[in-house]
Amino acid sequence: MDFSLPAIGKRCVTLEIDDDTCYFSRAPYEVYLNGAFLRAERHNVITLHGLAPATAYTVEVRREGESADRSFTTAPETVLLDVRRFGARGDGVTPDTAMLQAALLACPAGGTVRVPAGAYLTGPLFLQSDITLWLDEGAVLLGDPDRAHYPVLPGMSESTDETTEYNLGTWEGNPLDSFASLLTGIGVRNVDIAGPGALDANAHNGDWWRDAKVKRGAWRPRMVFLNRCENVRLQGVTLRNAYAWTVHPYYSRRLQFLNLVIQNHADSPNTDGIDPESSEDVAILGCHLSTGDDCIAIKSGKIYQGLYHYAPTRGVDIRNCLLCRGHGGVVMGSEIASGVYDVRISRCLFRGTDRGLRVKTRRGRGERSVLDRVTMENVRMEDVAVPFTINMFYCCDPDGHSDFVQNRNPRPVEPAVTPAIGTLRVRGAVCEGAQAAGGFFFGLPERPIEAVELTDVEIVFSPDARPSVPVMMDGLEPVCRLGLYAHNVKRLALRNVTLRNAQTCAPVLVDVGRFSEEACRYDAD
Repeated sequence: MDFSLPAIGKRCVTLEIDDDTCYFSRAPYEVYLNGAFLRAERHNVITLHGLAPATAYTVEVRREGESADRSFTTAPETVLLDVRRFGARGDGVTPDTAMLQAALLACPAGGTVRVPAGAYLTGPLFLQSDITLWLDEGAVLLGDPDRAHYPVLPGMSESTDETTEYNLGTWEGNPLDSFASLLTGIGVRNVDIAGPGALDANAHNGDWWRDAKVKRGAWRPRMVFLNRCENVRLQGVTLRNAYAWTVHPYYSRRLQFLNLVIQNHADSPNTDGIDPESSEDVAILGCHLSTGDDCIAIKSGKIYQGLYHYAPTRGVDIRNCLLCRGHGGVVMGSEIASGVYDVRISRCLFRGTDRGLRVKTRRGRGERSVLDRVTMENVRMEDVAVPFTINMFYCCDPDGHSDFVQNRNPRPVEPAVTPAIGTLRVRGAVCEGAQAAGGFFFGLPERPIEAVELTDVEIVFSPDARPSVPVMMDGLEPVCRLGLYAHNVKRLALRNVTLRNAQTCAPVLVDVGRFSEEACRYDAD
């Protein structure tokens, strides 16, 4: 066996087991630190906490008579600042915002702000560069339920010379006023947020979810918002009860989200897990997400941002994650006016999501809205209603049900209107307990989906499957155990695809330019 160390911090290290399994390792293993037994584990990605800064360690992993080891040295630390020495109470009642913010602002480069066990009632906290925020076991940053205590981030401000714009707040792809987040980073670099503690936005005890689509003062905050940040890492932390999107990188790059647990109420509105927007070089490894909306949603803004602040999302690596209950497991769109490129999803386990891989866009995103080079490899889905979807008629926004968006007749291809979808490849997927359809791909008639390739894919439908609408577009009837449906696709290639217990076996093809299949098997119930 073998393993790697994707992240080494001041007081923790994250390990990734080199198995070909999804999220859980092939068999239990034991972890030793400097020769001493530490604990038994079963996950492919784990974090070891409680290390000392600038210290050499050897970590060893043993399993079934095999072993591997790695030596490493933790990062140095200039100073450790305890927030209680700044006056923070941590009793869950006394407001601790000012004391926590003082500790963050007083921390020098290379230092760590330590939050010991306790519940620290706080409003938004603003990060600064070159520091670590460390949450001890039992430490909780607990969001203030009163929105009056949240500052507003202005959506767009014009520069003094009226030549440029400065964007702070954002809401669902547009530069709009939004409340500051529990942790807010504006232009910060080299920040670690780590430890076995938790962030709890406490949104269920406020009014954040009431009339969720109504702006009241400003739009809802995220739990962690990173605006134009670089080299930021979240490692081993639990995040729960988000106001809206939980972790939102925005025009940022070189980001790592490792071994996070994100838990949001099943009926909480817009509580996506991790939503990289117009960001580059993003790694999401070993995270367990259970949300009220999409688990991971990759975005790049609506048309204003695509035209005037163009920044595609590029280079997203999602690996060894457990994606539960959300509307979609890994989602792209629908706010992708600047495009999304080079996404790789591997060794992930999907459980009970409405859709597994979910691509959604619509007319109005514009010619820069190109989604291309998306690869999914070695994944497993359990009880996912529709494992694979592409929907270019997504009925979002105030005009989402208009004739402009939903008309199935071809329209002229226009620069400010027409999006594009390139190639989607799935290689190695086992999907058990599918319900509505195995795959549902619906492109625009004026700009069909370029290519869908499914290789070594097995889809087994639940015998108790219930009908549902496979994607969110107007005019669709509920379906049940529909194998594969492709409409307005230039090329569809199936290699070693197996469908079991399907009601509709052979692929249903409408305006598909080139179709090929090799070694496929379609079994009726």
